Amino acid sequence: MNSNAQILRFPEIQRRTGLSRSTIWRRIQQETFPAPVSLGGRAVGWRAAEVEAWIESLPAVTREA
Repeated sequence: MNSNAQILRFPEIQRRTGLSRSTIWRRIQQETFPAPVSLGGRAVGWRAAEVEAWIESLPAVTREA
C-alpha cells in the first residue's frame, strides 16, 4: 500500500502522537489536528501523510518530549 494512502486507526494515532483520546478529539474540534476520514459506519481513520505532516510541524522541543 502506498504510504500516502495509508490509513491509521486510533491506537496508532495515540502511539505516534503520545496524545490522549480526549486531547486528540479536542484538537480535531479546534481544527489543530488532522480530521479523520470515515471508513464506514462508526469507523474512522487518519491519512498517515497528514498525521506525519502535523507531527513535523510541531516545534522540535515538543517532538522530543
